[in-house]
Amino acid sequence: MFIKILTKTYGGKKHYYASLVENKRIDGKVIQTVKAHLGPVAEEQIPYLKAAYSKKKPKLVYDDD
Repeated sequence: MFIKILTKTYGGKKHYYASLVENKRIDGKVIQTVKAHLGPVAEEQIPYLKAAYSKKKPKLVYDDD
């Protein structure tokens, strides 16, 4: 499963919407199934949402040392 971000532009302003998506292989074809619509998200939240569902957890907070 992964987070899919959809970008829509209304009146020149970008809006971001997140969905939880699962890939399945059916008859040799990959089908994406939306498991949950998470709704609108701020642009700053996108990397954190993607990191939460990634297999390799990236380090998102860095020390200033």
